[in-house]
Amino acid sequence: MARPPYSETHEPLFAPAEPESEFDLQQLLEPLKRHRRLIAIIAIVVLAASLVLYATTPKSYRAATVLQIERRLAGPVRVEDIIGVESYWDAQSFYPTQFELIRSRGMAERVVQRLRLADDPVFNPGRVGFLPGAGGDGGAGMDARALAELAGRIQSGLTVKPVKDTRLVEISYVSPSPELAARIANGVAEAYIDWGIEMRGLSVEKASSFLNSQIESLKREISDKEAELQAYSRSAADIVALDPASNVALQRLEALNKDYISAVSERINKEARYQQLVNSPRDAVPESVAGGLVATLRAEVLRLEREYASKLATYKPEWPAMQNLKEQIDKARQNLNVAYDDAIRAARTEYETALRREQSLSGELTRQKGQALELNSAAVAYNNLKVEVQTRRTLLDELLRKQSQTEVASRMQGSRESNVVVVDRALPPGSPFRPSLPRHLGIGVTLGLLAGIGLAYGVHFLDRTFKSPEDVERVLALPVLGVIPDISAAGRGYGYYGYGYGYGYGYGSRKRERRSKEQPAVEQVSIELVCLTHPRMQVSEAFRGLRTSLLLSSANSLKVVLVTSTTVGEGKTSTSGNLAVVLAQLGKHVLLVDGDLRRPRQHEIFKVSNRTGLVNFITGQAEPAEVFLRSSVPNLYLTPSGPVPPNPSELLASTRAQEYFALARQRFDFVVVDSPPVLPVTDATVLSRLADGVVLCVGAGIVNRGATKECLGKLALVDARVLGVALNRERAAEGRYGKAYHRGYKAYIEDAAGQGQAPAAKAG
Repeated sequence: MARPPYSETHEPLFAPAEPESEFDLQQLLEPLKRHRRLIAIIAIVVLAASLVLYATTPKSYRAATVLQIERRLAGPVRVEDIIGVESYWDAQSFYPTQFELIRSRGMAERVVQRLRLADDPVFNPGRVGFLPGAGGDGGAGMDARALAELAGRIQSGLTVKPVKDTRLVEISYVSPSPELAARIANGVAEAYIDWGIEMRGLSVEKASSFLNSQIESLKREISDKEAELQAYSRSAADIVALDPASNVALQRLEALNKDYISAVSERINKEARYQQLVNSPRDAVPESVAGGLVATLRAEVLRLEREYASKLATYKPEWPAMQNLKEQIDKARQNLNVAYDDAIRAARTEYETALRREQSLSGELTRQKGQALELNSAAVAYNNLKVEVQTRRTLLDELLRKQSQTEVASRMQGSRESNVVVVDRALPPGSPFRPSLPRHLGIGVTLGLLAGIGLAYGVHFLDRTFKSPEDVERVLALPVLGVIPDISAAGRGYGYYGYGYGYGYGYGSRKRERRSKEQPAVEQVSIELVCLTHPRMQVSEAFRGLRTSLLLSSANSLKVVLVTSTTVGEGKTSTSGNLAVVLAQLGKHVLLVDGDLRRPRQHEIFKVSNRTGLVNFITGQAEPAEVFLRSSVPNLYLTPSGPVPPNPSELLASTRAQEYFALARQRFDFVVVDSPPVLPVTDATVLSRLADGVVLCVGAGIVNRGATKECLGKLALVDARVLGVALNRERAAEGRYGKAYHRGYKAYIEDAAGQGQAPAAKAG
């Protein structure tokens, strides 16, 4: 007999709630709570790795010296003033240049030689470049390659760091020996100071040699010029009386020179103006051209064009007034072009006039120069000799002054004055620079937590199973009738742990075995018939909540309920058994049918014989009284599956199976059917046609979302009415509701137990 039709079968049973718009911090932290053990393990592993790295890393010591570097040497006489190198000491490049000099290979080679590091067994344990016959030379007898290799070791451990917003620089060196680290840091500073003093001394020496050679050369030139001047004066005695201020030829030459310069300037300006007018577009001609006439005509053209454009929207171009306006525009443009051409011709005329004047003055100037030279060649030669002698004497005085300053600077060189001052000398450090235990601990904890959190979120987002009721409602659009918590998590507060859902699914079995070995005195609770054996546990209360939701899930008669799942191990067998128990505790007559004809288990749970059951009735080998077996639970009857048949699907689809369920409807208030999973076999889809509703068991963290959707698709093909979902093995209850909820719930259960009240007697 098929299930009665329902008027609301075409309407959705459950509409998913609208997603919350506000930020849900609890949902964001759920993966961290769910995978907190994984995060802790990853953090501990990374921290242990960092500690191992700390223990195995050789200790290194860091010593630092602080220098103050000035751009110029303090004192009344500066070398840069003598040799003229002020441009080198530019503020933008001076300090970066000095830092690179300190880090240079040449400076490192100086340190190797000064500190005799080739003979140091700590710095040079392999005795690189050490020559037995050259001992005691501190590296002076080493070849260039060996010296460069030792210098590279210094460069690898050397750090030059400027102190921000100061003229201070920190020179630090890292070495396995604290004494060697301080020694090399101070050695680099001293080598840099000595190098600066040597470079300044070399510059002073070169400047002094250059000045001496120039002074001697100038003295010889002055002597020769003075002798030539005296000889010239004796040969032409009247030259001395000539005065350039009274020389008319020179005065005319000066005046012509000024006029010629003015003519050249005027010609350049006229030519530039002419070229501008010729090469520039007519629209770009300055408005000042032709006395403003071009600007006036251009404005007139623009005005007429705007007037024509505005009237064109009203009149056609053939309209007489428009043609007249067009003729005015053309005439205005013609006048503008004429004015522009006149301006170009005027500019050309001015340019040609200026060019002719320049050429005329140039010829006159040339002629006057020849005349002046002819008349005053002797005076000019005499004056030139006097100027040359005077210029050389002035230059000689300047060089003598700088030579005196150079001698003062050379004497100061012996006092080893420097623009670099040691502020703090390096001292041997008392503790290693590397490795640092606080640093390793901080990095280990930080990286471990980050790696653990990242892995937790990765596992969470890659896990396509159902983990919470919200996942079920969002993905399947079905109501969650009940949330059955993991009995191991739910029972911790009561001293119970460990169970197994049907079909021997191995979820958490190894963990439970380890717990059982560690805590052999703790009682193990099975999820099967937990509502009967431990009615005050949280899991039992969850099954009673499932019963209440199931009874309220339909306004019509609900007698035959099919319990199935997508695949094995999702708890359908234990759910159907406990559901039948809590329904029987209402005082109703309940029949539990083991519809799994392939792997039956209800007879094992209720400890009854499986020789006679549903298969026997369908095949006509048993009567109803033989298959409706009374169980040990009051008001609860059981129909075992019977012997395993070769064709379960065909038997369940037979007329005898329909007669069986019709008879069960008449005799019992509720019928709970335990069926096989939907995806592996078709038995559940066949049985769903005989039931009033289907409860789909979903194992949290077990079944894939795609598989569950496929299961619902198969049930929809046979028009099965899915009442909702029972979420089994849910382990996030503590994360969602908090510990305070569980403490209060436990107190309620214990208080009820102390007063002798059984929660199982409640209706919901």
